[in-house]
Amino acid sequence: MSSSLRSHGKKTVFWILMGMLILGLGGFGVTNFGGSLRSIGSVGETEVSVDQFASSLQGEVRALSERMGQPLSMAQAREFGVDRLVQARLFAAAAVDEQARIMGVSVGDGDVRDQILATPSFQDPTGKFDRETYKLALRQQGLTEAEYEAQIRAESARAIVQAAAIGGAPAPKAIIDRYIAYIGEARGVTTARITAADLTDALPEPQEADLQAYYEAHPEDFTSLETRKITYAYVTPEMIVDTIELDEAALREVYEARSAEFQQPERRLVEQLVYPDADSAVAAKAAYDAGEKTFAELAADRGLALTDADLGEVTKEELGGAGEAVFALEEPEVVGPIDTDLGPALFSMNAILEARNVTFEEAQEELAGEARMDRARRVILDNSLIYEDELAGGVTLEEIADQTDLVLGTIDYTAETQDDIAAYQAFREVADEVTASDFPELKELEDGGVFALRLDAIEEPSLLPLEDVREDVIAAWRANALQEALLAQAQVGIAALEGGASFADAGFGDTKDYQLTRGIFIEDLPDTAITAAYSLSGEGKASAVADGTNVVIVQLNAIIPADQNDTVGEQLTTSVKDQLSQGLGQDLFEYYARAAQAEAGVKLDSAAAEAVMTQLQ
Repeated sequence: MSSSLRSHGKKTVFWILMGMLILGLGGFGVTNFGGSLRSIGSVGETEVSVDQFASSLQGEVRALSERMGQPLSMAQAREFGVDRLVQARLFAAAAVDEQARIMGVSVGDGDVRDQILATPSFQDPTGKFDRETYKLALRQQGLTEAEYEAQIRAESARAIVQAAAIGGAPAPKAIIDRYIAYIGEARGVTTARITAADLTDALPEPQEADLQAYYEAHPEDFTSLETRKITYAYVTPEMIVDTIELDEAALREVYEARSAEFQQPERRLVEQLVYPDADSAVAAKAAYDAGEKTFAELAADRGLALTDADLGEVTKEELGGAGEAVFALEEPEVVGPIDTDLGPALFSMNAILEARNVTFEEAQEELAGEARMDRARRVILDNSLIYEDELAGGVTLEEIADQTDLVLGTIDYTAETQDDIAAYQAFREVADEVTASDFPELKELEDGGVFALRLDAIEEPSLLPLEDVREDVIAAWRANALQEALLAQAQVGIAALEGGASFADAGFGDTKDYQLTRGIFIEDLPDTAITAAYSLSGEGKASAVADGTNVVIVQLNAIIPADQNDTVGEQLTTSVKDQLSQGLGQDLFEYYARAAQAEAGVKLDSAAAEAVMTQLQ
């Protein structure tokens, strides 16, 4: 029997492509296209190879899939223009490469060599270049050394041309000053909050006409969601686990298979730092013993994080010659230098993990529960072919539920339904897409269960009768009436504030003072109040904003201009200058790339690009 379902639901992915022209190549060497297919086009004499296009396209799709948390098919990627984005990026890069070729811009062998030697992924644990690691990495990317070195030359030349194109174009000081004045301006304010308890007049009870008017003015609040009436049949491991019987022999087999989990020798949590020579290791240990350096700082001196030095849980035997010294420690400490196959090393022992010896009898209850759930999943998978064949033969959900372990159910499903079987993401995805013409198909649930469903009817969104939502309308009317009354009362107090009265004299209670900056977050102050503070035209002016069932009053006390000379101002100026200059540079470079394309001429082989994408389906 098949151990997997033969059909899988289609997933619709909604996502937004945002951004601008990004220069440079995204990855390389994933698929090698042979034969007469060499390029998808060119800018002048500089080609965009099919391998460049394929690898960049795959990289873009993979990155977006990771961002969305679910895989994107090539068809979905093309639907949203990923192929066009990648083509634009590659042809922009090719335009710059063509300019570099025309101008004779290149880099020497020494520069290429230095870049290769400095690449961390080509280095051994001691930080030295390792040729075998280098060759292996290139093989994994489908590149020869000559191809990779040519790529480095092209990228370096491109960087030189780019720097020349955008160099000497910093953002104008007048623009920087305007941005600093806007971003860096602070405002001193006093705030107060009024609630229903502060109302001077009681709220009236809503009349029928009031409710009718509110109901008619806010139909969106009282409209039902689209409701899909669905019949389904399903079974999960939890539903059949109590029917699973296990004998002791089967449990002992599981116990033996997991013996490494239940029988573990004494272990240590260890980190290791390898040094190029004994003198360096001795000096590092001396700095640690003198309290001059922590082990993390020693790692940083080697260009490593502690995660790079982490050996994890290790036994005495796994540590080799260092095992005796490390296991002799009775508390966390650093030992060494100790000679290893990689060179002299320091070892940091961080924790002692005692030996574990769990007998079969001690593990039996845990094993039984896990084994029954595992067996239940296998039973469902083994029965899946039967379920599929029955459904394919035209058996209804009602009939298959009567004949098998599948349980029949119905649900009024909306986009907000999260209960019962709709708690499963897999069910919701199918329920969202199923049409009345679809036949029930067997699908998998996240816990190893299976289900099939049928769409019986769709109730379109509709305005619910007032009588059915009367209580909701009353509650909404009262909330709205409260907010309007609070805002009206606040306006009376604001007039007094702006006339020179204190908060207390204006009828407001406890106050709080703040010095606000744009974009600041204050836990008990809504963003709308901060926005209101910056909209006030001058000192002494006030405003009121709703905050749920409360209203917040804000009075402006002081406008504090940005100071570019203090520490914060200098940091802000530097940041704004860098960002504006970078943005200006990107714009200039985009114009340059377009001009370069126009000058050299762009050729796009749509058939070749289509062939690449077809092969990547």
